[in-house]
This record gives sequence, C-alpha cells and structure tokens, in this order.
Amino acid sequence: MKNFIFFILIIMSVGVAAQKSPTLFLIGDSTMADKENPETNPQYGWGQLLPELMTTGIQIENHAVNGRSSRSFILEGRWEEVKSKLKPGDFVFIQFGHNDQKIADPKKFTNPYTQYRANLERYVKETRQKNAHAVLLTSIVRRNFNEDGSLIDTHGEYPLVTRMVARDLEVPFVDMQLFTEQLEIAFGPEATKSLHLHIEPGENDYVPKGMEDNTHLSRKGAILVSTLALQELVRLDHELKRYIRPEVLKINPFEKD
Repeated sequence: MKNFIFFILIIMSVGVAAQKSPTLFLIGDSTMADKENPETNPQYGWGQLLPELMTTGIQIENHAVNGRSSRSFILEGRWEEVKSKLKPGDFVFIQFGHNDQKIADPKKFTNPYTQYRANLERYVKETRQKNAHAVLLTSIVRRNFNEDGSLIDTHGEYPLVTRMVARDLEVPFVDMQLFTEQLEIAFGPEATKSLHLHIEPGENDYVPKGMEDNTHLSRKGAILVSTLALQELVRLDHELKRYIRPEVLKINPFEKD
C-alpha cells in the first residue's frame, strides 16, 4: 500500500511540474508558420526553427498560418483557440502586417491606424487577461532591392503602428523589420538570395519547376531570422532568455558563409 501511495505521489508531482512548464504561442502569417514536409520542403517559417534554438524547458505551439492577417486570424476562430489554451505564465508572439495590406480582400485587409491597431490591442489585452505575456513583433522585410541596390520598404505604416501599440501598452517589442532590414543590407542584393527561395528548374525535387520568392525564407534565412529575434530578447533582458540555448548568443547573423 505504501509503495502504491508513493507511486501516486510521484505521478502527481510529475504532473504538477509539467503544468508549470510555460508555453510560447506564435500567432502570425506564413513568414512565421510551420511548413509541411520539412524534410524536403525548401521553405521555412522563422517560428518553425525556434524549437531548435530554445531549451526543452518551454513548450512551443506555432499557430501562425499562411495568408492570415490580424483580422482573418480572429474571424476564423484561430485566436479563440489560442486564447482557450493560455495559462498564467505563458507567452504569445504577435506578428502581423504582411496580409493586412491586401486591400482587395475584405476578410484580410485592415486600416493600419484603426482596425489593425485595434486587433493588436485586443491580442495584448486578452493575453494579459489570462495572466500571460504578450510580445509584439514587426513584420520581417521582403528582399526588395531597387536597381541601385537600395532595399525598399513594402510594409508602409503597419510596422509603425505596431511600435505605437508596444509603446502605449508597454509591451515587450522586437523590431523584426529593423533587424531583417539590417540583415538584407549586410548580405546585399546577390547574397540575400540564399536567405529566400531562389531555386532553378530541376535544382530541387520539391519544386521541380523552380521558384523565385523574395518574401519567404530558406532554412538558412529562417535560422538567422529566428536568431535575431532571440538575441533581441536577451538584450531586452526578457524572461524568455532563460529558455534560449547558449550557443544562439554566439551566432553572428550578419556574417556571410
């Protein structure tokens, strides 16, 4: 009988320990999302690589989905699903903007200063109502160099509004627009092709016709972008830094191979 009670106590203690392990939820679009067939698919979301760069002390649930905006993520019930799972001490990365620009799609488009701002504020406030912690991130830049070799912005006012919400609501803020802009400029127009998806016909069996995609990331690009995000959390002395593998801090994302 004593052995049985001891066994039950061990099981209960393991369960309590598991409950104390926080979860990092990711909400956003295709630049962050997990991609299918990762063994063969050359495209990666930067959030897809976080489990490789963080310890097993935190769980990661990537709810980012291709093509979603801050509006459609709510309309489709995806935010309600995440919110229902949130427990005290969890974290939420919030990164939208790419698809909020799609003015021809009323289910996705948001005015940056009204609907987009209101959606970001909702995500933050409802995360806090669950005693969880929000982190706001601006969108990563596209590889969009002009003929002179200057990188041209494609996101307009959405990153600015994200900064405003982070400031006004005092939310930890990771400026992925700035960091990925610096990354693209450091690599330059030619070398940045390796960060994205420039694949010749016949080069990769997964995309036999080849592709040229300057928005989404290769595995190399996703690793560097996720590294930039985590290194900024360390600079911010954010609570999540305890779950970042030490070797991540030794990576210089701006160093070309």
